[in-house]
Amino acid sequence: MNYRQRIVLLGVVDIVIISLAVFAAYLLRFDFNIKIDLFKYIPYVILMHAILILFIFTKLKLYKKVWQYASIGELISIIKGVTLTEILFFGIHYVMLQQAYTSFVVPRSIYLIAWALIILGIGGSRFVWRIYRDDYLKIQPHHVRALIVGAGAAGALIAKELKHSPHSDVYPVAFIDDDPAKQSLEVIGLPIVGTRVDIPTVVKKYEIAEIIIAIPSADKTVISEVINLAKNTKANIKILPRVSDIVHGKISLNMIREVNVEDLLGREPVEVDLSGITDYVKDQVVLVTGAGGSIGSELTRQIAPFSPKTLLLLGHGENSIYDIELELKNNYPELMIETLIADVQDRKRLEYLFEEYKPNVVFHAAAHKHVPLMERNPSEAIKNNVFGTTNVAECADQYGADHFVMISSDKAVNPTSVMGTTKRIAEMVVQHISRQSKTKFVAVRFGNVLGSRGSVIPVFKEQIKRGGPVTVTHPDMVRYFMTIPEAVQLVIQAGALAEGGEIFILDMGKPVKIADLARDLIRLSGFEPDKDIEIVYSGIRPGEKLFEEILTDEEGTKATKHDRIFVGKPIAISIEEFTALIENLKTMIYKQEQTATPFEIKRMLAKIVPSYKEPKKNNSPKNGETNNQKEIDASIEYEMARQEMKLAKIEIASAKERYSG
Repeated sequence: MNYRQRIVLLGVVDIVIISLAVFAAYLLRFDFNIKIDLFKYIPYVILMHAILILFIFTKLKLYKKVWQYASIGELISIIKGVTLTEILFFGIHYVMLQQAYTSFVVPRSIYLIAWALIILGIGGSRFVWRIYRDDYLKIQPHHVRALIVGAGAAGALIAKELKHSPHSDVYPVAFIDDDPAKQSLEVIGLPIVGTRVDIPTVVKKYEIAEIIIAIPSADKTVISEVINLAKNTKANIKILPRVSDIVHGKISLNMIREVNVEDLLGREPVEVDLSGITDYVKDQVVLVTGAGGSIGSELTRQIAPFSPKTLLLLGHGENSIYDIELELKNNYPELMIETLIADVQDRKRLEYLFEEYKPNVVFHAAAHKHVPLMERNPSEAIKNNVFGTTNVAECADQYGADHFVMISSDKAVNPTSVMGTTKRIAEMVVQHISRQSKTKFVAVRFGNVLGSRGSVIPVFKEQIKRGGPVTVTHPDMVRYFMTIPEAVQLVIQAGALAEGGEIFILDMGKPVKIADLARDLIRLSGFEPDKDIEIVYSGIRPGEKLFEEILTDEEGTKATKHDRIFVGKPIAISIEEFTALIENLKTMIYKQEQTATPFEIKRMLAKIVPSYKEPKKNNSPKNGETNNQKEIDASIEYEMARQEMKLAKIEIASAKERYSG
């Protein structure tokens, strides 16, 4: 039925209801004595009511309402329309007609009785239609039974849409809510059957196939707890976005999305000091090395809105640079973008580019980061991570850049891999150059980034897509995780806090077991771990350790004004000794590359970074069973406790500083 046909039908129905209501008003007024002379005025009264109501309802847009969703608001509109009709009719008839023709009488009681009957008739017709639709659209055999977590405004709106949408295959059957006052009550005709801890029981009792988390105002920790309870059921989990993501407070079915692994981290979104970022990026020439990579490309996306004078995209791979250039030009057509194909190991090329463009701000994200690959190719890791960083940093100093921000890694702390050790040396290089430069040099250290190239998430997803098995190196391996946008926002923020020589450390929340992450991803993909998709343990790879650290004792880490960023003071090192060691390393890599063995290269790295120690060989069977499980568990718990204690001390010191200030 089209719009015009719908209006005509509603108009005809209303005229019939008005006619019956007016006739019934006369019958009630005169005790069903149809011989009364005043009955001859009924056609006139009906006609006036019909004209006025159709006109007023049109003005009030009541014929544009979707009556299958009729509620108290629509009933109030009907009452207003009918009340206005009776007032106008009384004014027109009594003032204009009855004063002139005293015999042309409409008893005043008719106005009140007709008012009540018309409201009852028209309002009733609308709600009868809704009741019919509700009954028609009740749960059917083909419907997926859904449990809604959150019986607030968002949950009620989602339940309403799901119940009344003929195109939805999902039908809500119950609510979960933590508010004790709501227990055993009903919302939109659906019972509230428990709190979040009851989710597993409720899913089983009501044969729930889909759980919808509809608490957009809740913080990340609450969402994470709900997901952790829900993921242990066989139900598919979906979630409504946060309040900040819902435009103008409107919630619709297409906003419900699948739960991502990021939702499991239980971390509040990063709040960035926009004014601080604008001060050092706006109207500046900004260079991003490694701009085609996961971190580098996200850096360019988040820098672009702050209106840099020119954004320089430097990368070694032409395809990735082309892709990010195309994206940025499409999203920011006014932004001046220059694409630079170059290798950070090529000093002369870098000097030419710095001379040509004179960048004010440099974000150095170019690096080799794959741990097992760098174990097999240590000289390449050193060339790129150490001497590539040295080239970019020295050019930034030589050509007068204001800020230099290097992306580092938690693997640089007490490193057990070539990659981590080269990152630690790169940090030392940056701190060394900072001592004698006007440029503000800083390094930013964080852990694994969800979804970045080479990270476990894309690998796991591909393995699940193929039907498994999912490969995990070790059942006890633990890592810190951040999302790419979260890490990059904090990197940019750290640049604004820089004074020179610091190593900024990002708060990444609690570490996560890789095996648990794999199981969560399997469940979120709709499968059961070790039943539908097998998990296989392959053994720790060269250079890896079970637990990554983010803080060192000797750096004297303290808090900053941003509660998610900590800063490590520069470690005192002998400039002469460090310079001599770096020169020896350069000679070994560039002049003795063909004769220097990986063992000799690693021994040289250990001289520069004394805390570098290769991990002990993993004697654990590949199926994940360990001969010294208690020892491993105790070691991991001890390291996690040490890290948490350090963070707690930092937060206490920060609180004291703020209080005294």
